[in-house]
Amino acid sequence: MTITGHTRLTGLLGSPVSHSISPLMHNEAFRLLGLDYAYLCFDIKADSVKRAVDALCTLNARGWNCTMPDKQPMFDLCGHLSPAARMIGAVNTVVNDQGVLTGHNTDGVGYMMAVKEAGFTITGKNMTLLGAGGAATAIAVQAALDGVKELYLFNRRGRSWEHAVKLTDTINAHTSCKASLFELEDTTAMASCLRQSAILTNGTSVGMAPKESACIFKDSSLFYPELIVSDVIYNPRKTRLMELAEAAGCPTFNGLYMLLFQGAEAFRLWTDHDMPVERIKELYFS
Repeated sequence: MTITGHTRLTGLLGSPVSHSISPLMHNEAFRLLGLDYAYLCFDIKADSVKRAVDALCTLNARGWNCTMPDKQPMFDLCGHLSPAARMIGAVNTVVNDQGVLTGHNTDGVGYMMAVKEAGFTITGKNMTLLGAGGAATAIAVQAALDGVKELYLFNRRGRSWEHAVKLTDTINAHTSCKASLFELEDTTAMASCLRQSAILTNGTSVGMAPKESACIFKDSSLFYPELIVSDVIYNPRKTRLMELAEAAGCPTFNGLYMLLFQGAEAFRLWTDHDMPVERIKELYFS
């Protein structure tokens, strides 16, 4: 990649960000397509987001991604919001048009594209989703916007319960999807919802390294072979949930391609070009 006098800046704001794969995938995609952009990481804590955005606008950066803890502060700094970002209440991608900032949330798009990549369609079908954190919220909203018929949300009563209630109400008020909320410990409701669902998605961090043995389900008794089981976790590549599901004959996929496709959607928003995802997959996701 050659830096010129016309190179446009893109990047990632968050803390920490040094582990991110985003610079590799975006800079290689720019190189492959011959686009004059560069992608860098900036370790920016939540209380510094406003100053960082002012600087990026002064530099006429084309756009940037946000990861934790900057997604919510960025939401308040955008003059325009995509429908998904507005419903989610968080921004992970910003497009800068001469100082006019439009906030997007591509996490849900990334998940829905990962569903398609795995060979499935869930439009017009029912979905059971575990959790109401950042990833789960983005998935819930985008699934509803994309035409999932019914969404069964399961969450623990605690700090995030109020958010889960608000998320359920928002989906019911602004989409044609019917959303219902249940307590995660309600095994009777879980069994009923899974029988009516085409897909079960774990949107929580339960089962992520280094606690790979953890799983919300004790066994595979609630699974059946026609149920698609997915996990937003990609470390490990095969979670305990996926192992249980595969033992019951369920097709499974993890969160690796959600990561790829959320980045690909940001790339498209900045450049109006499709990321060469097949080559990026070969290089960084195989």
